[in-house]
Amino acid sequence: MEQIVRKTKHGVSVAVHVVPRSTRNEIAGMHGEALRIRLNASPAKGAANAALIALVAETLGVPQRQVQIISGHTSRHKVLAVSGLCEETAKRRLAESLK
Repeated sequence: MEQIVRKTKHGVSVAVHVVPRSTRNEIAGMHGEALRIRLNASPAKGAANAALIALVAETLGVPQRQVQIISGHTSRHKVLAVSGLCEETAKRRLAESLK
């Protein structure tokens, strides 16, 4: 979890690897130094990005407006910025979602 969640000036950044067109939305484990997140949405018209933001916000217990994609908008590898959340809380909530 050390390389996945990093402290930033306004909160944390989270590295993810997205698998679109899956059977359900879930955090499925690790993919190298990123979280593997399965989404049932298609990448067309930003649907997978919207589903990703919704899932991460729900998992971390923050409003969707606090989660932004800061790199990798059209890639499977993305970095998300989550504002207003400390590093320890983010790591704990993500670890709990993996169980």
